[in-house]
Amino acid sequence: MKTGISVFVATFVALGASWCGFVLAPLLQLGGAKQTVVLQTTDNWPLQRTGAATLGLQVYRANGCAACHTELVRQTGVAFEVLLTSAGNNPAAVSNLISNLKLAGLTKEEADDANAKITAIGGKVETRLTATGADIARGWGLRQSVAADYLYDQPVQLGSLRAGPDLANIGVRAPDLNWQLLHLYAPKAVNPNSTMPSFKFLFEVRKIGNAPAPDALHLPKEFAAADGYEIVPKPEAIELAAYLLSLKANQPLYEAPFSPVTAAK
Repeated sequence: MKTGISVFVATFVALGASWCGFVLAPLLQLGGAKQTVVLQTTDNWPLQRTGAATLGLQVYRANGCAACHTELVRQTGVAFEVLLTSAGNNPAAVSNLISNLKLAGLTKEEADDANAKITAIGGKVETRLTATGADIARGWGLRQSVAADYLYDQPVQLGSLRAGPDLANIGVRAPDLNWQLLHLYAPKAVNPNSTMPSFKFLFEVRKIGNAPAPDALHLPKEFAAADGYEIVPKPEAIELAAYLLSLKANQPLYEAPFSPVTAAK
């Protein structure tokens, strides 16, 4: 009897500790999370998804997209890059100096040293912070994904397999709605090497009326409908594409900083 009670108590404590560690602790840490602020701005992040994009998350979930895609950019570290913005009044000396300096993939100390050497002879530089890692090198994102990125996602579709590329920043990499729709209907029409299955059931093949529908797909001949017919997206296809376009984890945050590259004015 005593042994049975001891086993019960030990089991209860073990399960209770696990529940506290895996359920209660994350809830206390993230359950009351609110919008954060984009680094060096007053803009809030993330923005609430609206309309079709909100519905598109459910279409994404219902069609099992998380089985082949992740929405989680991984990062292994950060590096500094020193960029020359002006050679000042001594361009030859500055040019000769920077040709002998390593200006990318630097530590903070190395960046400060290069900065000091260039400015000492009249040059002007800008130091940028960049994220590093295999996902960053693939162009899948500018920084690691953090908890704030998923504030308005229910459920969060992190995924666990990358049969296809990560989608955390696909709205930046492929911002065209028509491209997204073409890719859903006929992946090989936009990427001949794609292994993604077609989502043709999200589209309708119908006869062309007096004029083609404004949202009819413009497909290469081998993927197009028969003469006199057109392919138009159903609402679910529009919603899924809108959700994909909303995936834009491209803002520097306190917990995931980087230096945005801005176009010269």
